[in-house]
Amino acid sequence: MNLAQNLVATAAARPDAPALRVGDDSLSYRAFLDRAEASAGLLRAKGVQPGDRVGLILPNVPAFPVLFYGALLAGAAVVPMNPLLTDREIGFYLSDADVKLAFAFDQLPDGGAAAEKAGKDNDTDVLVVGATGLSDEQLDDADAAEHTETEPHERAADDLAVLLYTSGTTGKPKGAELTHHNLSSNAEVTASFMLGEGGDDVVMGCLPLFHVFGLTCGLNASVLTGACLALLPRFDPVKTLELIQAQRVTVFQGVPTMYAGLLHTDGAERYDTSSLRLCASGGSAMPGEVLRAFEDKFDTMILEGYGLSETSPVVSFNMPDRERKVGSIGIVVRGMAVRILNEEWEELPTGEVGELAVKGDGVMRGYWQRQEATEEVMSGGWFRTGDLGRYDDDGYLYIVDRKKQLIIRATTSTRARWRRRCTSMTRDRKSTRLNSSHITI
Repeated sequence: MNLAQNLVATAAARPDAPALRVGDDSLSYRAFLDRAEASAGLLRAKGVQPGDRVGLILPNVPAFPVLFYGALLAGAAVVPMNPLLTDREIGFYLSDADVKLAFAFDQLPDGGAAAEKAGKDNDTDVLVVGATGLSDEQLDDADAAEHTETEPHERAADDLAVLLYTSGTTGKPKGAELTHHNLSSNAEVTASFMLGEGGDDVVMGCLPLFHVFGLTCGLNASVLTGACLALLPRFDPVKTLELIQAQRVTVFQGVPTMYAGLLHTDGAERYDTSSLRLCASGGSAMPGEVLRAFEDKFDTMILEGYGLSETSPVVSFNMPDRERKVGSIGIVVRGMAVRILNEEWEELPTGEVGELAVKGDGVMRGYWQRQEATEEVMSGGWFRTGDLGRYDDDGYLYIVDRKKQLIIRATTSTRARWRRRCTSMTRDRKSTRLNSSHITI
């Protein structure tokens, strides 16, 4: 099993269909695969072995998808990083993940200097690449063509595909180990309710691809279905509206701040956004007034979902063919299960507030080289999210708070305070408002 098999299959079925667009430039699925295969050849020429980690320090430019799938084709695991990290921060990722080789973007403000310095400090080879990926000179210098293969390197379903570091609220970032099965299954279930089967969708790619929301719901789901991903290196409301109009975007994926930015853009009504058929929101709670105003202004529907880096990410979603409940994170998606637990791992009845625990196809296999941290949040395949929520009588989920915010310095025991707060939330649902800054999809 290899997640990259989706690209191989789509390139065979829709070779001339547009896969990636940036401005007026377009890359077909055949060209996408060709460049990914060439990248895999370079990695092999550089000594990257199956299971080695490859770093991507890139924004939303074609180089990211090309090198991402190139690494997977070679059997490597990918470590995505925010391209605006400092050299010290990049150095932590390179060291902690034992990255064999990393790619950085040549059009960053520092021209990739921070990544190169971090590479030297950590004995990691760093290649600086352009917007489309490796240059012909880089490929020729490495004799990449001699190492190129046309089939993805065989991997097991539970082999590591992506090591995605979570920012966390305390301590150093932890790498969530996402497997080929985790990411394949989540892309499939996401595509089943978000994208059409014919490959005719154009997906707005303004969510960072180094983040799990953009990676799975944007890139991997698009590759699976043959949709086109319209990339935007940096979110800007005006440029986004221009792109929606020019590329006839059908599916917009964003976080609430993006929707608010589009809503309050002067002259937004001048752009033709009639192609939009579905908008998906995650990352934090969508204020009801923003949701309603956006839908009225742009004549489209916003559906909210929930997930985390550790769950690949989608756990629940408001389905387009079912009743939507504003303020709810929807129903649990296929292949996943959610329980509401107390501190003793006991399941609570419908309506009571407790901690969400998730089990299923998308749940990570653990934190990279953090056995103690893994054992703190996982037991029997169940992952404790740290988010407090409840079910309603129709099976819809609601997030009401973040557990870690309730742990305060006081003479009262943390456990007793946690129980009292959950009980209070269950009684007074009007007061259960998500503090959304800690929720990620």
